[in-house]
Amino acid sequence: MPASTGGPITQATRALDAAQISYTPHSYTHDAAMHEFGTEASAKLGIDPDRVFKTLVTVVDGALAVGVVPVSGKLNLKNMAAALGGKKASMADPAEAERKTGYVVGGISPIGQKVALPTVLDETAQLFDTIFVSGGRRGFDIELAPDGLIAVTDGKYADIAQ
Repeated sequence: MPASTGGPITQATRALDAAQISYTPHSYTHDAAMHEFGTEASAKLGIDPDRVFKTLVTVVDGALAVGVVPVSGKLNLKNMAAALGGKKASMADPAEAERKTGYVVGGISPIGQKVALPTVLDETAQLFDTIFVSGGRRGFDIELAPDGLIAVTDGKYADIAQ
């Protein structure tokens, strides 16, 4: 059952509700001086950084795509490209990422994006019953099963973290 209380309503929560995927909202007070958004979420929510995943918008062979990796690591661009059958990947321009997803940097959720982008979730997510991803704004994370994230984004698992 979708969550019915707590947390703001965002495009991400709307998409999860529409897909009938269970999640738990987690809000915290975002510090405007912080720019390591995932690390801040991990610390403020008291969650292991291996369970908190950041959403990174990339360009794979000229097309935008999303890599979702633990905040404790980094995205391996070579593996990201390979996961989508591409040859080369780079990080997307932040302004373009904001335009295409409908979210602001630091609050980009892999869920409910304005333009649904191919999504790859690092395979380490499968080690946990639930993981945390941005809920669509700074200071708001969503806890859900990794398979729920794959289902709602039509994503796939791959070894994309380093």
